[in-house]
Amino acid sequence: MSTTLSTPVSAPRPAGRPAAPAVRPPASDRLGALVALSLPALFILLWSTGYVAGKLALPHAGPFTLLALRFGLAAAVLLGVSLATGAPWPKTPRAWIHLGVVGLLMQVLHFSGVYCAIAWGLPTGVAALLIGLMPLATALGAHLWLAERMGTGQWLGMLGGLAGVGLVLLDRPLGGGAWAAYGAGLLGLAGLVAGTLYQKRFCAGMDLRTGSGIQMAVSTLAVTALALWREPGVADWSAELIGATLWLGLVNSIGAFSLMFVMIRRGQAGAVARLFYLIPGVSALMGVALLGEHLGALTLAGFVVAAASVGLGAMTSAKTSAKTPAKTPTRAPGQPGEAGR
Repeated sequence: MSTTLSTPVSAPRPAGRPAAPAVRPPASDRLGALVALSLPALFILLWSTGYVAGKLALPHAGPFTLLALRFGLAAAVLLGVSLATGAPWPKTPRAWIHLGVVGLLMQVLHFSGVYCAIAWGLPTGVAALLIGLMPLATALGAHLWLAERMGTGQWLGMLGGLAGVGLVLLDRPLGGGAWAAYGAGLLGLAGLVAGTLYQKRFCAGMDLRTGSGIQMAVSTLAVTALALWREPGVADWSAELIGATLWLGLVNSIGAFSLMFVMIRRGQAGAVARLFYLIPGVSALMGVALLGEHLGALTLAGFVVAAASVGLGAMTSAKTSAKTPAKTPTRAPGQPGEAGR
C-alpha cells in the first residue's frame, strides 16, 4: 500500500488525533550529556581531596619528602605513557627550559607552600581558601604582566576575596607560628598564579603527556634536593602515607589534571572556572568530616564572602570572553594549569 508524501507541512492535524510523541534522543546522546554535566563537579571533588590526603600523609613524612613521592610517582607514569604512545617531545632547548620553569613554579613552589602551611597548623579548608583565590589573583597578574583588561566585576571580586580572607584572619589570629603558616599558603598561591601565567605565555602548545611528564620530573629533582637538605629523617611507611601518596600521585596529579584537559577539549573550561570557588568550601567540609577540624562563625562567613567574590569574578570573566571575538589558533590548543591540586 502506497503512502502519500505530498501532504503540506502546514496542514492542520485532524481533530481528535493525538499529537505525535516527541522524539527522544538516543541513549548515547543522553549519556554524553550526563558525562558533560558531571565532569566539572567530579574535577572539583577530586581536586578538593588533595588537601585532605596531604594532611593525612604529613604526620608520616615531611612536606618535601611527600612531594618527592607524589611527583616521582606522577613523573614515572606520565613519562611511561609518553614513551608508550609516541607523544611528541619539545623540539628546542628553550622549550625544555620553559617547561622546567613552569614545573618549579606551579608544582614545587605552589605545593611546597601549601604542604608547609598545613604541616604548620593551617586547616585544610583555610589553605584551600587561599589557593581558591587563584582566579582573581591570576586575573590581576594577567592585567599587570600580560596587559589583559580587568572588568569591574573582577575588581569587586578581588576586594571581596580579600575581605573574605580578612574575616578568616579575624577568627584565627596571627599569633605564634600562624604568620609562617599563612605566609607559606600565600607563597603557594603566588607560585600557582606565576606558573599559570608563565605557562600561558610560553608553553601554550605543549603536549599534555610529555609536557606534564617533564614538569613532574624537574619538580621531583627539586623537592628531592630540598628533602635531603631539610628532612634527613626516614619517612614512616604507614598505610596512611602509602595510600595518600598513591591518591595524590595518581588521582590528583594525573586524574584531576587529565579531567581538566578533557573538559578543555570539550569546551568546558568556563564551567570549571565558575565552579572553582566551590573548592575551599568542599575542602573545608571534608576537613570537618574526615579530620575533625573546627571552623568558627567568622571563618564560615569568610568562606561565603570569598566564594561569592570568586564566583562574581569568574562570571564577569566569562561574559568578557564571550564578547571577545575568537582568534584563529595558530598551533595546538594549550594545556591548562594544575590549579590545584
